[in-house]
Amino acid sequence: MTFAENLLELRKSRGLAQIDVANAIGVRVLTYQHYEYGEREPRLSKLIALADFYHLTLDELACRELEK
Repeated sequence: MTFAENLLELRKSRGLAQIDVANAIGVRVLTYQHYEYGEREPRLSKLIALADFYHLTLDELACRELEK
């Protein structure tokens, strides 16, 4: 799963609108849409805000699996 796909799934699974997430992390809706459509990647500060909003680690948010 890509980062953009994960953002979409996280938002929809919680019944949120794009504007809800955008407001929570302090970006415009259009900016958030670019993240969700895979057209842009957020800065580190917004990645941290997204991870905090969804109560995830940055690795979980980015769909990164650590080697075991």
